[in-house]
Amino acid sequence: MNRRVCDSSAEHVGRELELAGRKVLVTGAAGGIGQAIVAACVRQGARVAAVDRVMAPVPDGCGDKAVPFVADLTDPGSTDSLIAEVITELGDLEGLVNCAGVMRRGDLLAIDLADWSAAYAVNVDAVMRLCRAALPALFASSTGNDTASIVTIASQWGLVPAAGHIAYNSSKAAVVSLTRSLARDFGARGIRANSICPGEILTPMVESKLATTGTKESELAAAIPLGRLGRPREVAELTTFLLSERASFISGAAIEITGAQQVG
Repeated sequence: MNRRVCDSSAEHVGRELELAGRKVLVTGAAGGIGQAIVAACVRQGARVAAVDRVMAPVPDGCGDKAVPFVADLTDPGSTDSLIAEVITELGDLEGLVNCAGVMRRGDLLAIDLADWSAAYAVNVDAVMRLCRAALPALFASSTGNDTASIVTIASQWGLVPAAGHIAYNSSKAAVVSLTRSLARDFGARGIRANSICPGEILTPMVESKLATTGTKESELAAAIPLGRLGRPREVAELTTFLLSERASFISGAAIEITGAQQVG
């Protein structure tokens, strides 16, 4: 983990904090992209509930601006209590980032049915339940033109499926549609909802795999026109933008962050 992710840097000096005073819940906070999102939200002035099924390490420099919570989002009984605990701690909720996700490989004949169920339990069902539980608090925090925001980390493969990943592809397509439905159904009540659809991102897990296999990033990035993999901080910066009022007229979008890579 980058131990300086919450430090001030020249690129942020003199820039108005996009999320000053906002309360945001981030799931999947122990993962590479999740940690980057937590750090970016704090850096932009938010107070964050960092949620994962294991204790999410709070990045250095975040102090009490990031509060860890442990929850199994696949447990239907845990969602309402989690939202209640988060609101008790933060006092309010103005943003929700659904970053938790799992990948299960295999085409329709190869995939184990348990893997299919696991992909939908985390990637779709947990997102649905969390949004459902959080909406009353998000409605309450939305006043006038100051909207509440839901951001879901989907995947490029949810827009254009990759071969041999039917459960992941279809579950991420479902969550893109779910997010667009939220935008259509609840825009009049002050809710914006958008999906981010990353391509290949150089997370610590991918870095470890490259080191283990001896593969170079340039080899993995051969199909990406920009010639490299994305970085978690780049997904995080897009997330904070969508959470902020700078994105006040963006809702129902599925935004690719892929370096112009085309799947298939």
